[in-house]
Amino acid sequence: MTETSLADTEFVVHSIAQTAVDNEREFGDLDAVVGDGDFGYSLARGFEIVLHDWDSFDRSTPSAFLQKIAMVISSRIGGTSGPIWGTAFLRASTAIRGKEELSGQDVVAMLRAAIEGIKARGNADVGDKTLLDALVPATDALEAQIAAGTDAAGILSTMAAVARERADATTSMIAKRGRASYTGERSIGSPDPGAVAVAVILERLRAEWSAR
Repeated sequence: MTETSLADTEFVVHSIAQTAVDNEREFGDLDAVVGDGDFGYSLARGFEIVLHDWDSFDRSTPSAFLQKIAMVISSRIGGTSGPIWGTAFLRASTAIRGKEELSGQDVVAMLRAAIEGIKARGNADVGDKTLLDALVPATDALEAQIAAGTDAAGILSTMAAVARERADATTSMIAKRGRASYTGERSIGSPDPGAVAVAVILERLRAEWSAR
């Protein structure tokens, strides 16, 4: 995987933000099955601010840019989503502090740092029926594809496929974290909205990467 510039970082973040806004209803409907239904709304409102303030963010380095995104998300997304997604972006920014250009291994480091932040903030791990159930295997796939010398488009294709498979697999799980965990076995039968969001984000990135 070749080095990626600030422009690529901006592209990915903008795609994440637009995906959150465009899929507000879908994510909210998924959350409403066993949760409080605010996941889609909260995520969309926060990323709307990101898109609205897009031109004002510090672009001196990829790290500085991601840090500003993290601050907006943490302060403007309600519920549990704000702290979790904000922590993810903040940890990612810290992992690449001082770097002007990012290699594939830097991207892996960013996602690993984000994952550890999510685990700590949400007291969650793989198997708890959260976004980690899609994000961790997708990151594992990223690392393996980089080692295999796959190009960016191929990497995104593999990551999206893995994330979708693992998000769908959360349907049979019992939720152990968040409001859905209060419902016990009633949480079986619907996928985790956070895991689905990871899959949808990667599917959009896969579709848009080559055409951007």
